[in-house]
Amino acid sequence: MSNPFENAMSQLNKAAKIMNLDKDVHEVLKQPERVLTVSIPVKMDNGEIKIFTGYRSQYNNTLGPYKGGIRYHWNVTLDEVKALSFWMMVKCATVNIPMGGGKGGIIVNPKELSIGELERMSRTYIQKIWRDIGSDKDVPAPDVYTTPQIMAWMRDEYEKLVGHADPGVITGKPIEQGGSEGRGFSTAQGGVYCVRELAKKMNMKPEETTVAIQGFGNAGSFMAKLLYNMGYKIVAVSDSQGGVFYDEHGLDPDKVEEIKKTGSPLACYCLGNACSLSEVPHEGPCKHITNEDLLELDVDILVPAALENQITAENAGNIKARAIVELANGPTTPEADEILKEKGIIIVPDVLANAGGVTVSYFEWDQNVKGEHWTEVDVLQKLEKIMVDAFNEVWDTKEKYGIDMRTAAFVKAIERVAQGLKKTLS
Repeated sequence: MSNPFENAMSQLNKAAKIMNLDKDVHEVLKQPERVLTVSIPVKMDNGEIKIFTGYRSQYNNTLGPYKGGIRYHWNVTLDEVKALSFWMMVKCATVNIPMGGGKGGIIVNPKELSIGELERMSRTYIQKIWRDIGSDKDVPAPDVYTTPQIMAWMRDEYEKLVGHADPGVITGKPIEQGGSEGRGFSTAQGGVYCVRELAKKMNMKPEETTVAIQGFGNAGSFMAKLLYNMGYKIVAVSDSQGGVFYDEHGLDPDKVEEIKKTGSPLACYCLGNACSLSEVPHEGPCKHITNEDLLELDVDILVPAALENQITAENAGNIKARAIVELANGPTTPEADEILKEKGIIIVPDVLANAGGVTVSYFEWDQNVKGEHWTEVDVLQKLEKIMVDAFNEVWDTKEKYGIDMRTAAFVKAIERVAQGLKKTLS
């Protein structure tokens, strides 16, 4: 599998060449400013101590406090965390919010832990990194397999350690503990604004536009529902357990969610005919496909909303979508990017397409430090303006340089970071 940090540096180097980036700035941006590696001892329910390894990468804070999620996953690596913190720096700068890039992670399968073990691990992680975070330093948030409840534990532990309230230290908290309205679906909502703007540029009408979504977690499921309600035809979705729902005539995401609750890992749902649920591939109007097949469907828009490195040099040649909107982080490798560019496929990159999440996290932080609470209407109005402005800036940069949208986003973002960095390097 591709090394995510090497992928990130390839993207940096590509943008640097196009924009003739100052070599000193380029050199600084090749490494995070600080990386924490911590040992996390946790007393398990059986009385034994188990050691987990955790990371926090603080890439660059030129534009503001480090910002980025904490993921709990068995495949977390240091290179992955470094790459994600770099992409967070680029993401914040792409949408022009005053935050830097950070990311954290613990190597763990959280599904194997009890609630008590999960809480003890989360609190111990904060005990290890608390001196390096804070609303004015580094603001963590949820990511893969972390939740508002976990964020609430982390904030509580941090405030115990510093001896005072600091609600802005963690975002993605429950509403009643200072969380922002709209945060639960903000990543998807930001992606939807990008789809809408892309459809305008490509003269796509929603009712004639087919969409396949890989990943039916928080971001993917909300994206499916929001696009469906706007009239887009959702023809396929898949989940992390390998269940793939496909019907060329269109799916109702709410009904897919109902079927998923039955626990069947090989479910398929057909709209408008007798077939409703199947546990094996079968003949008839409902077709069973794999997660890999989903990526290669002949659709207008493909939305990777799972994990990184899903579209690679091996399968990029088989991608048939007219456009890709990356709701996941790093789903397309640099090698695949080149192949897709040759095929004329437009990619709305992750640093733009999924920036709705970090933008509303920034809103939460802003509300917390000001002692305010905004309505969902206010949040979505502010989010829409930021996402639409960013989309158009990236599109204009793409047109100006004759480059792909990912490189355009990097150029635009790094321009902003470089302006601040030059002052510190002079």
